[in-house]
Amino acid sequence: SGEQMRLIVERCKITGKRYKTVPSLNEILESGISLSTIRDVSYSDLLGREVALGPVGHLGFELVAVIALGFGVVLSGLQIRKVTQRSDRAEAQLKAASGAFAEVLDEHFDRWSLTPSERDVALLAIKGLSIAEIARVRETKEGTIKAQCNAVYRKAGVSGRPQLLSVFIEELL
Repeated sequence: SGEQMRLIVERCKITGKRYKTVPSLNEILESGISLSTIRDVSYSDLLGREVALGPVGHLGFELVAVIALGFGVVLSGLQIRKVTQRSDRAEAQLKAASGAFAEVLDEHFDRWSLTPSERDVALLAIKGLSIAEIARVRETKEGTIKAQCNAVYRKAGVSGRPQLLSVFIEELL
């Protein structure tokens, strides 16, 4: 606080010790104090007693702190690299799984002898689009989509969309 700072400065003046004060932002703005007016202060001035570490001990303490910080930076870098590698592996596995699923779809579609239109409709149905949405995407009538879905279900040997999905889910598990 301001009062504590005044006491420290007064004690330094009485004992003849050097001191450093940093003007507050208000003092800088209101009275035009420049930062060049800051004076030196030692730890003993602020504490009112001699510092136990001394100048060599203080430097040793700072050296230990710098080494510890450097060690922390290195460990953080290693952790970041580890997490990045794990993320890259997961992404590669996801791509592989996605590619594998596409292969499974193609194998079944070939085995069922689906036409290109039926393949498109089956894929959109597996993705979860409704009959109306599939018709909109394919720019055709809902009746055509229903007929194509029924052809896909018949060729796949299933009774509807849930059973069609279960064919692929079982394959992946």
